[in-house]
Amino acid sequence: MLYPSIDELTKKAESKYILVTVASKRARQLRENSPMQVVRPKSKKFVGLALEEMISDELVYEYLDPRNKE
Repeated sequence: MLYPSIDELTKKAESKYILVTVASKRARQLRENSPMQVVRPKSKKFVGLALEEMISDELVYEYLDPRNKE
């Protein structure tokens, strides 16, 4: 996979594990006919589309620490 770059993607997520989890959940939503957030995607596969959304800041995640019960 050349685009988006893994180096750029890891800047968007705290870890590769979070990156994979967020992208897989979004890919599942896209597969179930959720609307695309990117105007002209380069990828044709759902995971690639999810990563393109993440690199363009259209897909943002919020990390909720389960130990912090505020």
